[in-house]
Amino acid sequence: MNSCGCGRPIFVILSVASTPERFKNGGILKQKPSVLHQTLRVLEWDKLCNSVSSFASTSLGRESTRDQLWSLNQTYEESLRLLDETNAALEMHKHGGCVMDFSSIDVALVKSAIQHARRMLPVDGIEALAIVAMLQLAETLQLNVKAAIKEDADWYKRFMPISEVIMELVVNRSLVKSIQQVVDENGSVKDSASSALKQSRDQVRTLERKLFQLMDSLVRNNANETSSLEVSNVDGRWCLRSGSSLTNLKGLLLSSGSGVGNLLEPLSAVPLNDELQQARALVAKAEADVLLKLTEKMQMDLEDIENLLDSIIQLDVINARATYGLSFGGTCPDLFLAENKNGASVESGSVKREWTLYLPKAYHPLLVQQHQQNLQKGRKDVRFAVSELRRKKLQGEKFNVKEETDINISSLEMQVNRLEQSPPVPVDFFIAQRTRVLVITGPNTGGKTICLKTVGLAALMARSGLHVLASEPVRIPWFDSVFADIGDEQSLSQSLSTFSGHLKQISDIKAQSTNQSLVLLDEVGAGTNPLEGAALGMSLLEGFAENGALLTIATTHHSELKTLKYSNNAFENACMEFDEVNLKPTYKILWGIPGRSNAINIAERLGLPEKVLDKARKQYGAASAEINEVIIDMERFKQQFQEHVNESQHYLMLSRNLYEKLLKTKRTLMEHGTNQRYRKMTELSEAAAIARSLLRKKVRQLRSSGTRPSSPPPPSAADKSQHESESSNQHREEDVKEGPSTSVSKHSVKVARRSTSGKRRVPEVGDMVHVPSIGKKATVIKVESSKEQLLVQVGNMKMKLKLTDIET
Repeated sequence: MNSCGCGRPIFVILSVASTPERFKNGGILKQKPSVLHQTLRVLEWDKLCNSVSSFASTSLGRESTRDQLWSLNQTYEESLRLLDETNAALEMHKHGGCVMDFSSIDVALVKSAIQHARRMLPVDGIEALAIVAMLQLAETLQLNVKAAIKEDADWYKRFMPISEVIMELVVNRSLVKSIQQVVDENGSVKDSASSALKQSRDQVRTLERKLFQLMDSLVRNNANETSSLEVSNVDGRWCLRSGSSLTNLKGLLLSSGSGVGNLLEPLSAVPLNDELQQARALVAKAEADVLLKLTEKMQMDLEDIENLLDSIIQLDVINARATYGLSFGGTCPDLFLAENKNGASVESGSVKREWTLYLPKAYHPLLVQQHQQNLQKGRKDVRFAVSELRRKKLQGEKFNVKEETDINISSLEMQVNRLEQSPPVPVDFFIAQRTRVLVITGPNTGGKTICLKTVGLAALMARSGLHVLASEPVRIPWFDSVFADIGDEQSLSQSLSTFSGHLKQISDIKAQSTNQSLVLLDEVGAGTNPLEGAALGMSLLEGFAENGALLTIATTHHSELKTLKYSNNAFENACMEFDEVNLKPTYKILWGIPGRSNAINIAERLGLPEKVLDKARKQYGAASAEINEVIIDMERFKQQFQEHVNESQHYLMLSRNLYEKLLKTKRTLMEHGTNQRYRKMTELSEAAAIARSLLRKKVRQLRSSGTRPSSPPPPSAADKSQHESESSNQHREEDVKEGPSTSVSKHSVKVARRSTSGKRRVPEVGDMVHVPSIGKKATVIKVESSKEQLLVQVGNMKMKLKLTDIET
């Protein structure tokens, strides 16, 4: 996908014509330079391309996926964009409602319809339905994305750049309606498509009914004279077929084709057959006219339909990349540009990178795929064996011990268990920024070649927008090219290269590699005299370290190449671990340690005579033995260091868990305190409400008891005194009712009376006041004189009170 000047993404669809042929017999491989061709061959990149393309849901999508992956012509920016597309497709998978499944579209029919329309030829009904399916799927995809964005606007950014492409798809709903009006679900033109078509088809049905009646009457009338008589249809004409001669019927004798029996077109049926042929011709013409009008409507939007098809194919390609990574557990690589010739570093992030290559637990993708296929096949065999045994038991078949052994379910289950317990072994690649050449040593069949292939395929996958099969985080530089010289003994297509062939390949690699290339060399310096091979290997690697590729990884058996690290900081050593107890490799890499010879030790464990071993050790030399002892100590220290690291990580994990538990407990305590305060405030509010209710009820009772039904006689002196006392009490009760009482105590009544009798001092911010309702002191934090209110704080609790609710 490129972008035009207006900023809108434009997908580039590669040629999809006969891709399988170009992959066959190395046809497409020969289009690249021989050194690249050899590299891709030994890395088996074509197999990986086929594996990824199998996840596309359309035929053109599969072809386009292979072409796009094989091109390997992406710039750094294009590789980043491809990774963004893959990540967006994965986000759509995670969402669940926006999965891009294009299997319902027959893109070959859509392409055929476009070609017919471009040539002014009427499209077929099936082709028109394929156009409808594509338009409807595009509309559904748009609606699903819109629904996801409406649910959460953040999905639009997470789906970018795919969301922008999907929202810009042009869907002609009127064309869909037009096609559905004239074409039924089987791809046939409907009778209602035109009056001429309906009339012609009615005429055909009428003639066929007449012919059926005529033939039926002829068969019944001649049933006694002929042994067998049946109605046949030859080239659309109704005829009679008989095993014997038809002497009593007049008609045209036709060839039976098979030579069996006689075919006769009765004279009475000839005019009806002629009319039927003419009516069918009219039907065909009417159908063609309808489809031609439909094609003319398509031509008006032909460019939009072509663009839609291209977008669908490219979305299918993106979805294939994402589904591949999802199926095999891929990780999005942090792709960056490494140091250029001027020493400047161009990186995708602001953090300085410690590693040139960081691949934890990286898997060889083809080995993972093969393991999954073997596991699926084993489980399928178990299911089939179980169902077969159940079928025989239900049918009551008797089978002997031999047949039971053939259906040995337990052995099949054991094979499945062995496969489940022996998955491919991952390797760790941690190459520091200063390292330019990595030298890997180790025994034969120890996994060195697989390590080289794993790194090479990871580099190609990251550049092509694929997720790398490794654990997070993955940091890998963008390599402009990957070159490999691998004598692949494990390949079925080619045997081990000769020494001269290796030198020619390395010479071409040296000439074509740049300071942004990855070079993989297997068994450098092998195939000749050990001393000369070691010297040549050292010289080659030093040349790559000085002014060669960005990163060179070489495997070797020469001990001299292990010493380069101690004289040149650009070198690093690693070796393949070997289990001396079980005498087999573990396929794991030990970093910073050169490999040592295990041949004599293995021979000793295998029981070779002691004299032979002693003589071998003498010939091998004391110096070499000392070097091996040093290497043994380094390996032991390395293992101890790793054990300490693992132990530290274990305690760090425990510390993190404890810290998280402490944070959780702290949050729980804070929530509990908040709940308790809220409960207390609720209880206080409820008590205050009850107190107010009781006080008002008491006031109403006192008022009702103090009222008089009629005018009393002139009061005496004692009555006046009593009246004044009652009046005073009533006034006091009314004052209590008007004040915001929060307690039924006498103290609250006095506070209310004092508030009405005179003007009180307004406290200032910072003053300490007494809140009688809760019996505590509070600090004034805000005063609203106009409303006669203030905000106080009691501990962690804030309360809004009136001036009458506090004591200064």
